[in-house]
Formats: sequence, structure tokens, C-alpha cells
Amino acid sequence: MLYNDRCPVCTFEIAHYRGLCAKNKIDLGFEKISEQGLVLTTSNLSVQEARKRLHVKTESGELKVGIDAFLALWNRMPGYRILGKIVEFPGIYETSNWVYNQVLAPSLFWWDKKRN
Repeated sequence: MLYNDRCPVCTFEIAHYRGLCAKNKIDLGFEKISEQGLVLTTSNLSVQEARKRLHVKTESGELKVGIDAFLALWNRMPGYRILGKIVEFPGIYETSNWVYNQVLAPSLFWWDKKRN
């Protein structure tokens, strides 16, 4: 998982996911964008582009972005699997995608840029 470690909201959320993974012995990689590691460099994303959305690289190597990245993450985590199944329902998925892409992600990116 590729996340913006300079965004306090993102870092807080990832710390929660990381704790759940440790507690449940789930092996997920958490890569900070600022480290410009393997996920970032092999995904052909710029740092700026990566900071705009959550990115998850699946075990098969597919890059999931935005709501699809959250779904890939939630489907592996106890307690979040049911949320993932709900978000996948037609109508809910499209609405979630719209809200994330048009409101949440741009707002967090704008706030992050303003802070730095």
C-alpha cells in the first residue's frame, strides 16, 4: 500500500490499518510516498500523482486506486470485509467513487499542499 505519510489524516488512518494487520497477522506492505520505494517507482507514478489518492498494489501486481484500493485493503481485513461488501453494491459503489474522487481526495490533497 502506498500512502501519503505527510498527511496527518492519511497517517492516522494507515496507523489504524497497520495495527489491525499486526494484531491479525496480516502481511501487508505499507510504503511511505516520501521514501519513493518499490511500489511508487514500479507504478510509474510521480510523487505528486501518488499523493492525490490511495494506491494498493495487489499480490497479482495490479495497481488499485481510490475506492478500489480501499476495497482491496478492506477485503483482507477483519471488521472491514463487511464494509467492503456493502460499498461494492451497485449504486453505493458509484456514489462512494464519486464522493472520494470529487470531494474527499481533492480536499485532502488541497489541504496537504497548503500545509507544505
